[in-house]
Amino acid sequence: MPATESKPYRMSCLELRGGNDAVAYPAEIAGLAGWVSSRPLSPATHGGDLHYLSLCSRGELARVVLADVAGHGELVSAVADRLREALRQNVERFDQSILIRELNDAFLQGAEGVQFATAFVLSYQSKLDELRYTNAGHLPPLWYRARERKWALTEWIEDEEEMSDLPLGLISGTPYTQVSASLEHGDILVLYTDGITECRNPAGVPLGIDGLLELAEGVPLGLPTSIGPALIKAVDDFRGTAPSIDDETVVVLQRLPNSPGQGE
Repeated sequence: MPATESKPYRMSCLELRGGNDAVAYPAEIAGLAGWVSSRPLSPATHGGDLHYLSLCSRGELARVVLADVAGHGELVSAVADRLREALRQNVERFDQSILIRELNDAFLQGAEGVQFATAFVLSYQSKLDELRYTNAGHLPPLWYRARERKWALTEWIEDEEEMSDLPLGLISGTPYTQVSASLEHGDILVLYTDGITECRNPAGVPLGIDGLLELAEGVPLGLPTSIGPALIKAVDDFRGTAPSIDDETVVVLQRLPNSPGQGE
């Protein structure tokens, strides 16, 4: 169990933070409040879940990446280094279509012993209040719409005529799309890996996406620093005495109020 940091970590310009270690910490990045929890399957301290946070040189563009790699240990660590470098080279780029293709290529280069990785990549431009996200075969994040006061799954439209948005590392040259959306004040995003939804209760029943959505609906609203731990506790309560079966990572993001001079 990773030790939880209490003071929000404020990202610096051109900083890139993350990896596949056991961590639990709050963060603030370009108009977003966040909370990250990553728990590799015991007894490992490095897992197959990767998360990264980055900030551009102007402090306006936040990027968050969550990937679930089909592999563990040193093999994943090697992939993590390549993905980190690809993200670093694209830290200033708001357009994700090029970035995700480069991440796919980076994953394919020398990824021996690792089959593939699902990934969810999002960028938030605080000056424009614009969110862009790409789903490379990953589970759909939860989205709390503050205006509607309702939890739902993140929308995604699949192209049935073209093999696009596949997990990283499957096919070189795979096309990837991105969705643009407005992130309103108070909106909450919850990114997670399948270790969360595939956990089972003592009767052997898996939580599932609908089950996670139901747990989120029962968690009191607040900042990510309260929502995140409460959601993790709800998952642990559901699991009860049943053992964990996979790495578990959760990233909670919430748009902060505009600062003076930002937005409208």
